[in-house]
Amino acid sequence: MNFGHVSVMLAEVLSALDVKSHGSYLDCTLGGGGHAKLIGEKLDADGLLVGIDRDDEAISAATENLSGLTCGVKIVRGSFGELDRILDDLNVDKFDGIIFDLGISSHQIDTAERGFSYMKDSPLDMRMDRRQSLTAFDVVNNYDETRLAKIFSEYGEERFSKRIAAAICRERKILPIATTGELVKIIEQHVPRTKNGGHPAKRVFQAVRIEVNGELEILSDALKQAINRLKIGGRLAVITFHSLEDRIVKETFKQAAQGCICPKNFPVCVCNHKAEIKILGKAKLPTVDEIVGNSRAKSAKLRVVEKIFDGDASL
Repeated sequence: MNFGHVSVMLAEVLSALDVKSHGSYLDCTLGGGGHAKLIGEKLDADGLLVGIDRDDEAISAATENLSGLTCGVKIVRGSFGELDRILDDLNVDKFDGIIFDLGISSHQIDTAERGFSYMKDSPLDMRMDRRQSLTAFDVVNNYDETRLAKIFSEYGEERFSKRIAAAICRERKILPIATTGELVKIIEQHVPRTKNGGHPAKRVFQAVRIEVNGELEILSDALKQAINRLKIGGRLAVITFHSLEDRIVKETFKQAAQGCICPKNFPVCVCNHKAEIKILGKAKLPTVDEIVGNSRAKSAKLRVVEKIFDGDASL
């Protein structure tokens, strides 16, 4: 199956993870297996590659894409929010490297019937995992005006959130808003166009997608689970695509990299709190050449940390 997705910052991710031929690696957002395949090609028969994704089409594509690897391969359909449970079920404990490539895939955007794109008219869906019941239709047609405005503001950073929410609630009293095209039309009528601001529906669609899939709610906890699943010296690489994701990643890493948490006026440390990780430099950005060849890479940021202390090992 052709998943039609180009993974970003491949060389940077491989360098960041410092892949060992006999190591174990986890891709928490497998997609079509772009990052995973390059990692797997560096592993020998003793190496292990585990991939997780919520999307059934991604699972099918990755299974095909990774079929020729000589290392051990385990692919699971599930959410990275359930990382501990998934890994316990697989009887796999610690990893030498873990990758998160957050956000939406090109394949999901380009597949009109998935309802992610504001450029294609299709049913309002936006589910990454089509087994779940909540869809974009439910959010747009059933959430009250206050809740919609809050989602648009917080998850989309949309300045006209209240205006758009009010318009949606007026329109859906007449007829349910059933398609992406209908939603786009409402947004376009209430958001002024700007020269460099992008499509007027971009922020609302991002907000609805995040709400449908619970993307931000599970991220910080998933990162903490991932840090706990690293071996000493193991590395965690995370690619984000917008400021909301990046803020959560940055703050979670900052907390995990903090040592003593005693009040500043204490003369000596009594908390015995240890930093679990060290942050490896500032966020890395894609090259100009990559952005020219793949516009999706434009907003990408890569943050990398290394495990330096394992609290579990001291028990």
